[in-house]
Amino acid sequence: MDRELALEIVRVTEMAALNCARWMGRGQKNEADAAATNAMREMFDTVQMDGTVVIGEGEMDEAPMLYIGERVGSGTDEAVDVAVDPLEGTNILAKGLWNAMSVVAVAPKGTLLHAPDMYMDKIAVGPKAKGKIHLDASVQENLQAVAKATDKDISDVVAVILDRPRHEHIIEQVRAAGARIKLISDGDVAAAVNTAFEDTGVDILFGSGGAPEGVLAAAALKCLGGELQGRLLPENDEQRERCRAMGLEDINKVLTMDDLVKGDDAIFAATGVTDGELLRGVRFIGKSRARTHSLVMRAKTGTIRFIEATHDLSRKPLPKAGG
Repeated sequence: MDRELALEIVRVTEMAALNCARWMGRGQKNEADAAATNAMREMFDTVQMDGTVVIGEGEMDEAPMLYIGERVGSGTDEAVDVAVDPLEGTNILAKGLWNAMSVVAVAPKGTLLHAPDMYMDKIAVGPKAKGKIHLDASVQENLQAVAKATDKDISDVVAVILDRPRHEHIIEQVRAAGARIKLISDGDVAAAVNTAFEDTGVDILFGSGGAPEGVLAAAALKCLGGELQGRLLPENDEQRERCRAMGLEDINKVLTMDDLVKGDDAIFAATGVTDGELLRGVRFIGKSRARTHSLVMRAKTGTIRFIEATHDLSRKPLPKAGG
């Protein structure tokens, strides 16, 4: 992929973040998501790529734009897979909480897993613990492996877990092992990415969340040298058939990084919408000016960029949520 594509993609996440940030704390998650989606779709038309959405807002009959199978970009240059979450953390933004982001991952065509919209059991770590953990190992074994890899006492290891009743058994095991816990209300893409940055204070992610978000997080961790493993958790025959229709015959298989993001190249970009451990949220600093804070990375080169931008909104009018 062209290295310039990374900077083009971050412009897409910036615009989505800018367009939904004004919905922070207003309790209207659907309106916020529509604002992000509309802006992201509009900006994709300016990007020099021939992209196909493989992870998006849903099927064509469920989503008016950024649906699975939709073509995005100018239609020129190399064909690529595109995974999007225009607003990762709709509930987070609606409540004004931490770690809402706008996220895009791009990789050569045929390399991103076409993950169905269902739950995925996940474990994620940063580069120091890569190759040391396994989804089928016990919680205690994985915590011990991370403690050894990071040269910490297990009591200093922090596990991040979505605060859900289905995770009570994991929470109990982490506490029994003596490790610390950070419970989050939503946003496990940000949580997985945070495991790869020491300053965030997070070492390992446990638990189930959306499978599409698992692929987005895997793309980020491929850029960062970390690791995510997952297993799809279909809840009924319809979901099991959907897995098979997408080429996933062995539903119980532990999906590795090479299953989630094949090859050695991927681009990941995220712009903060609300404040988080890694990215600051959008700041409106005047009637027509705003600041964004973004992260953009490429797996092939290992380059990691943090970009702070000031936008003159009078020169780039934001699209309306209604289209």
